[in-house]
Amino acid sequence: MTRTAAGPRTGRARLFVLLGPAFVAAIAYVDPGNVAANLTAGARFGYLLVWVLVAANAMAVLVQYLSAKLGVVTGRSLPEVLGERLPRRARLAYWVQAEVVAAATDLAEVIGGAIALNLLFGVPLVLGGVITGVVSLLVLGVQQRRGQRAFEGVVTSMLAVLTVGFCAGLFFSPPDPAAMLAGLVPRLEGADSVLLAASMLGATVMPHAIYLHSSLARDHLHAPSTSVPRILRATRVDVVLALILAGSVNIAMLLLAAANLAGREGTDTIEGAHAAIAGTLGPVVGVLFAVGLLASGLASTSVGAYAGAEIMSGLLKVRVSLLTRRVVTLLPAILLLMTGISPTWLLVVSQVVLSFGIPFAMIPLVKLTQDRTLLGEHRNALTTQVLAWVVAGVIVALNVTLLWLTFTG
Repeated sequence: MTRTAAGPRTGRARLFVLLGPAFVAAIAYVDPGNVAANLTAGARFGYLLVWVLVAANAMAVLVQYLSAKLGVVTGRSLPEVLGERLPRRARLAYWVQAEVVAAATDLAEVIGGAIALNLLFGVPLVLGGVITGVVSLLVLGVQQRRGQRAFEGVVTSMLAVLTVGFCAGLFFSPPDPAAMLAGLVPRLEGADSVLLAASMLGATVMPHAIYLHSSLARDHLHAPSTSVPRILRATRVDVVLALILAGSVNIAMLLLAAANLAGREGTDTIEGAHAAIAGTLGPVVGVLFAVGLLASGLASTSVGAYAGAEIMSGLLKVRVSLLTRRVVTLLPAILLLMTGISPTWLLVVSQVVLSFGIPFAMIPLVKLTQDRTLLGEHRNALTTQVLAWVVAGVIVALNVTLLWLTFTG
């Protein structure tokens, strides 16, 4: 009897140990770029675009699972597999576009941290960017000295902090339940809502999260006795739980803006939205929101630097320390902050650059995970493959739409 009762508990404990990589990758879904988009959507269109975030999160679950599955089954990351299969010139060209995407990612995240420090302590943006970079160096130092599990713990703790920071306002001003449910019905109102929906949907799946998740899943597994099917089951649970959390945070931000910022002037920037939230709900909620933004910036910039190192290692077979990567990728963000250009405009530009990188990550991932010679019996089933191509097509089409609308005004 004792042996029988202990079995399920042991199984659940082993399952729990296998969780973690998706919660690190999920940071990409609640970075400062997402904050800006969600607040703008709620402030300008109320509850209209709730369905966009629900649809985006559903697509992200499939994409991140495929990335993790590639790492679990092959024992190699997506950049490593591509590095093995691409000829030298194609590999170098692919690496260049991936590095541009990594730089754009870092720009958005450093700016988010700098804005948060400015809101909390009045720190100038340039100094705030430097501080964000230094703190992210300390976070990356945890990975270097204590290993991936410790790094996952730190990043997941930041995810918890930003969840509280971004969701706290809903307890002070709950959304309208009827309007929230109505927002689940897909519909749009005018060209501006189309542009914003394309931005929210098309920029949800970040290229660096796709590259990194395969690496995280590969490195997380230190139990060779655990069967691949069992690991994949745990991976599905990991991805679903992590993205439910990230999706809930995104929806909470939109609901907070819809309930408190709709129709108000000056909410088209993060600073303006923060001022409106603090003015409407009180300084405590304003501080909590800024703390959430700070945690978002610090966590996402650390994860972004980690992704950049994995991309370089996989494609070029050159391993650069995370600390070196952090210093190199921080410099462009600091220089751009020194120009005095609007931080919100820089965030928008960074999201446009990221849009260019989506097809280069999505299409190879879908092709590789259907390859029998690579994944064997674990390759995508027909239904999964059809869904994966549909999701890839939708995301790529929306990013093309976003780019076209951006450049044509």
